[in-house]
Amino acid sequence: MFTIDDLADRLDGYLPGDEIRQVKRAFYYAEQAHDGQRRRSGEPYVTHPLAVANILANMHMDYQSLMAAMLHDVIEDTGVTRDALERQFGLEVTELVDGVSKLTQITFEDKAVAQAENFQKMVLAMSRDIRVIIVKLADRLHNMRTLGALRPDKKRRIARETLEIYARIASRLGINTIRVELEDLSFQAIYPMRAERIQRAVAKARGNRRTMMREIQTTLQQCLDHDELTGTVIGRQKHLLSIYTKMRDKHKSFNDLMDVFGFRIITDRVDTCYRILGAVHNLYKPVPGRFKDYIAIPKANGYQSLHTTLFGMNGIPVEVQIRTREMEAMANNGIAAHWLYKAGQTDRPIAAGSHARAREWVKGLLEMQRRAGNSLEFIEHVKNDLFPDDIYIFTPKGDITELPRGATAVDFAYNVHTDIGNSCIACRIDRHLAPLSTVLQSGQTVEIITAPGARPNTAWLSYVVTAKARSAVRHYLKHQQRSDSILLGQRLLNKALSGFKSHLDMIGKARIARYLDTNQLESLDDLLDSIGLGNRMAYPVARTLALGGAANDETSEEHMPGPIVVGNDAATVITFARCCYPLPGDIILGHLSTGKGIVVHRHNCRNLGDLRSDPEKCFPLVWAEQIEQDFPVSLRIEIETRRGLIAQLAGLVNDGDANVERIGIEERDARLSIVNLVIAVQSRVQLAGIIKRIRSLSHVTRITRQTN
Repeated sequence: MFTIDDLADRLDGYLPGDEIRQVKRAFYYAEQAHDGQRRRSGEPYVTHPLAVANILANMHMDYQSLMAAMLHDVIEDTGVTRDALERQFGLEVTELVDGVSKLTQITFEDKAVAQAENFQKMVLAMSRDIRVIIVKLADRLHNMRTLGALRPDKKRRIARETLEIYARIASRLGINTIRVELEDLSFQAIYPMRAERIQRAVAKARGNRRTMMREIQTTLQQCLDHDELTGTVIGRQKHLLSIYTKMRDKHKSFNDLMDVFGFRIITDRVDTCYRILGAVHNLYKPVPGRFKDYIAIPKANGYQSLHTTLFGMNGIPVEVQIRTREMEAMANNGIAAHWLYKAGQTDRPIAAGSHARAREWVKGLLEMQRRAGNSLEFIEHVKNDLFPDDIYIFTPKGDITELPRGATAVDFAYNVHTDIGNSCIACRIDRHLAPLSTVLQSGQTVEIITAPGARPNTAWLSYVVTAKARSAVRHYLKHQQRSDSILLGQRLLNKALSGFKSHLDMIGKARIARYLDTNQLESLDDLLDSIGLGNRMAYPVARTLALGGAANDETSEEHMPGPIVVGNDAATVITFARCCYPLPGDIILGHLSTGKGIVVHRHNCRNLGDLRSDPEKCFPLVWAEQIEQDFPVSLRIEIETRRGLIAQLAGLVNDGDANVERIGIEERDARLSIVNLVIAVQSRVQLAGIIKRIRSLSHVTRITRQTN
């Protein structure tokens, strides 16, 4: 059984004696606090914090992290208070313990809100001290190692949350040793039979290929020695989940996977890595397209290495990773290596970059948290952020930006700066103009074009993939919608008050305060927002404010407001009905729809129905003199069937400076077809010009503008 003295002997290799004594003191304190408590397996509870500290010792973590590991369950599971712990061990250790204690179990199946709340606690704890999450990962790793005493359903639940959250966080922080073990333990808990079969297959393949792999390893080592290159060749095998994922995604059996085994070459210097790459490419032919340089362009978690795949003996593909010793330490321990270097164990602090990147990531999570409307939205953003394949994009100045695969120019714009994202209107990709929705490819140079009056629109949410861009767009639209709805509510209320020969500025503050208090509203903005969104009618509010609450139930026409002007403002709370496709120049009516604000219809739209008789819900609108936006309109074209029909119609629409939004064809009979065409125009005048062009075609028999 592993004891505190065994741990102290291990710590003696990298910690001074006074720090080791502090760790032992924390252990004895935890042992006393947990006295009488036992784990599900029957062991004394203190064996768990001791094992967690041992995992951290493998990563050469500092003594305060080890003390926090010893004490991480004391506040949560014993009668010891936070103040008592602070008196004994100081503020820094106590905050680490408190942070880990708050990271309660995250549930994925039925308790979505609790899961999301715990996510937020995790981010807040990480923002104060990144070591909190490292201690938590070690805690989760030991819990996964000892799942055997739990019920099968609880095993699977814990394994899923481990796989979806903790393994991914370990990956994001570059702690590869913990990530791999968490993934394999989770896989074994979720799919025990599949894991067992793959383990047996790997063991059998290792036996069958042992001679061949040994020969390749010897040949690689001899190649390095011949060229006088310093390096050690180490054989390695892919872990279980990696093999299973490859079999599932590529629809291959285990026997079809030839790259289950690979080699790692560890050397002393960066330039030697590239020289070794040249030597192994000279020894075995490289597989085209399988070389990746993560030294020049490190991964987001700080990982650096050269990756290549070679055609080895008998044509078997051999994966080779080439890196320095410092890179190997970073690959295994990731951000945890920061404390190793901080302790002065090397004079090349390459972990500082990884630590800075981790801090930036946590900072980004905090920004998403502030922008998210609620904890469930936040958890969605975080899950999207954990952790897709990456592409590398260049700025016009040559700086490298890392983005997830599938990212668009909008994602790139927000990655540069939120203000750039909010004001972007187009982009240049490799010096050529391109739409913002263009999916970026690795190696492209992207320049964002902005305009002062530009702003995000809801369509962006359909193609942005980064959590930062998605949360920023949603935040802007929510903020903008409230601003727009307040502005619209003010216009509606003033229009209604004008019928009483009054104005909002003429209503006394006391009267407004009385109305707000009676209707349980906190501010005038809340009232205007409610009116603008259609949740409250403007006329009854105006009547109460203007007449001071006097009884007057008659809706006199002399008090009814005049028409409201529809222009370019309040875009998020004024929508245009898709049933009748109103255009500037049409006679229009407004319908107040709860939660949406004003929906604009043509005056003869059948969907308005009985609403026309309710002046509070349906009222006249007029177009502003200048409107600079496109409006969809639907055309029904009866045309003789012939080759190239769609291209010809699209060309005529394009000649009229309009865009085709949607097109569909129905065969009426063998000779005639009906084309349903939705185009975007700015006015009835422009539409008339396009209809005239289409009518000029000899094979068009009829064209009509559709409504309802």
